[in-house]
Amino acid sequence: MRLDTLRARLRALGANAKHEARVLRLWSQAMPQDSGRRALDSFMPATLRQALPALSAELAALASLQSQHPAEDGSSRLLVQLQDGQTVESVLLPRDGLCVSSQVGCAVGCVFCMTGKEGLIRQVTGGEIVAQVALARTLRPVKKVVFMGMGEPSHNLDNVMQAIELLGTQGNIGHKNLVFSTVGDERAFDLLPQGPVQPAMALSLHTTRAELRIQLLPKAPRISPQDLVEMAEVYARTTGYPIQYQWTLLEGINDTEEEIDGIVRLLHGKYALMNMIPYNAVDDLPFKRPSWERAAQIARQLHQRGILTKLRQSAGQDVEGGCGQLRARALATRFPVKVSHA
Repeated sequence: MRLDTLRARLRALGANAKHEARVLRLWSQAMPQDSGRRALDSFMPATLRQALPALSAELAALASLQSQHPAEDGSSRLLVQLQDGQTVESVLLPRDGLCVSSQVGCAVGCVFCMTGKEGLIRQVTGGEIVAQVALARTLRPVKKVVFMGMGEPSHNLDNVMQAIELLGTQGNIGHKNLVFSTVGDERAFDLLPQGPVQPAMALSLHTTRAELRIQLLPKAPRISPQDLVEMAEVYARTTGYPIQYQWTLLEGINDTEEEIDGIVRLLHGKYALMNMIPYNAVDDLPFKRPSWERAAQIARQLHQRGILTKLRQSAGQDVEGGCGQLRARALATRFPVKVSHA
């Protein structure tokens, strides 16, 4: 369900702006529609009031929990089933965060990502994005939402921007606590600052070398790392939030001294934070994560050279929770590969 379609349905049922805001607020915050001190029969038109039970059931069905996988770090990976039977992954993060998916599959084809192996299957609607948040809020509080799950948000920009607007208003998520993650798309840099809710941005950089970036992210826009950083800096200064550069550490590939020099060259003096994340191993892919000691050494070197750097663990490493793995395992169980012994 698209959010603009949902809003139109509410208006057709007699809702005015206040009624609409109330329904969306209670849904996105996982609260019953009869919550609050004001009696529904004295506040809402009868047509809307009578339609609420069926509408609430329809909204709840947009995203249902298929399985949950708690990890030792306090995170919990969720396999979420959408109404058509497709599945996506959400991640409950420590400190009241939630990672949501914006697509079923992904067209960018990052070579180290399980999600990219299956390509793009379909877009996730704005309603399904908000429904992931509502579902998560039935499990624990959610005060931050990051668009870092399955999919490339800039390839589903209309639905993602509608979800960001709702979450940043009726959804009670602070604007800087809405984090739009992208491999870099000029449309995102141009359009996000124009919206009523301007999210923070996380830019998946992964390398400072243009030729290597093409190899690692084969279908990302052919924008050089230097140009990406320049566009991101404009976004950071416009919104007032530092860019969170994402760097998945791959042993022997982007953990070299050459890359450290490149990061310093590109980010020195920029309004930025570097997030170093050792690779979360994915079945059937050849990449390895460097040792924690090497990752910590890189982070220290960057700090010493003036780059604000955080070394992070990918959530749910102990449950093999690399993005796309839960979905892949579930599909393998439902549709096992048949081996012929003829």
